[in-house]
Amino acid sequence: MRVLNAAYNHPLPAEEKAVVPLAGGIIQHGYQCGMIWGAALAAGAQAYRLWGPGPQAETMAVMATQKLTTAFRTTNRHINCLELTHIDHTSSTLEMIKYFVFKGGTISCLIMAKKFAATALGEINSALNQEYLVPSSLPVSCAALVARKMGLSDFNSTMAAGLAGGIGLSGGGCGALGTAIWGQGLKSCKGGKDKVEYKSPKASETINNFLKYTGYEFECATIVGRSFQDVGDHADYLRNGGCSKIMDILSVE
Repeated sequence: MRVLNAAYNHPLPAEEKAVVPLAGGIIQHGYQCGMIWGAALAAGAQAYRLWGPGPQAETMAVMATQKLTTAFRTTNRHINCLELTHIDHTSSTLEMIKYFVFKGGTISCLIMAKKFAATALGEINSALNQEYLVPSSLPVSCAALVARKMGLSDFNSTMAAGLAGGIGLSGGGCGALGTAIWGQGLKSCKGGKDKVEYKSPKASETINNFLKYTGYEFECATIVGRSFQDVGDHADYLRNGGCSKIMDILSVE
């Protein structure tokens, strides 16, 4: 995220610090790699700069994130951290030391990030340069809705838009959940904190409340019982009340 923001000459220190808990696939739960979360947020920021608030920018952010997710999978075969590293929050300290120290996992992740940053910049630019007229009706993104319910700005809400439907409608780990955790960290940073705790008590509480309601499911496609064809399909689902209770739970302060 930091590299992409710098490429657009728009560093966002608070937003970049707040994304830390999404590393490891949502506080090391093994879902989508944190690089995808960060790239998606950077794509949303650039979409807002081009179109301002509203459905056009949100739609373009989702479309850019679809391309990012596809590109990451093409390059790395998988999008989930667990499948890439074979460790998650249930792994022992010894298993983590073996992966990150003895197997060179830290270096591997840095190399992966370097390669993906260049690819991601091209995918974002390609997606956002498309001429795509969207319907004027809202809502478009569950993630953007949660951000607004939390009181985040239009800019930050648009940043989160691409996380919809399990990041770019891919059906993976819930993008609305990721938005809530990112939003909590962002508020903390803008409130004066220098850094965001990787495993904050507030984030853990949010995850627990989310899992109690979803029957201990993380993934969007499993929770809603379907995949989304495109942005319009997802928007229709939201307009018909889809995931409204989950969004209410996630936006509670």
